[in-house]
Amino acid sequence: MTIREIEQWVYREARLADEGDYDGWEALWTDDGVYWIPANGDDIDPATQMSIVFDNRSRIALRVRQLKHDKRHAQNPKSRLRRIVGNVEVLSGDAAGGDAAAGDVVVGANFIVYESRERGTTIWGGRTEYRLRRVEGQWRMAAKKVMLVDNDRPLSTLAFIV
Repeated sequence: MTIREIEQWVYREARLADEGDYDGWEALWTDDGVYWIPANGDDIDPATQMSIVFDNRSRIALRVRQLKHDKRHAQNPKSRLRRIVGNVEVLSGDAAGGDAAAGDVVVGANFIVYESRERGTTIWGGRTEYRLRRVEGQWRMAAKKVMLVDNDRPLSTLAFIV
């Protein structure tokens, strides 16, 4: 996987989330995927400290089902979202190898999400770390950790995929 392929993968994941293509976004996950948004610091222990989100694969599927349903009141009407992703870099792994035997690839990227809602607009910023794994010829997320800049402060409703 080249840095250009990594960037394209990250941009696609962001676009699917922004456009509410939840089925497409969910298809990016491995069966053992973990979606984590820490609270009160970036390197807390999610087993002993509160997280904003700490979802295993079944909870990710439930989150997607809820977002697709009009009864999720925190997203009715849905937020309009656009994110800008940059500073994409390979943090570890064999980015050139591209097969499962080479192991996972850890990728980092900075982001800004612009959220527009009836209550107004909110700008969310942070850094994402992805653990990517080749599954049946496709790169999938084994983990997504979203470190919000403001994760140590009270947050307004965060009812969309970051």
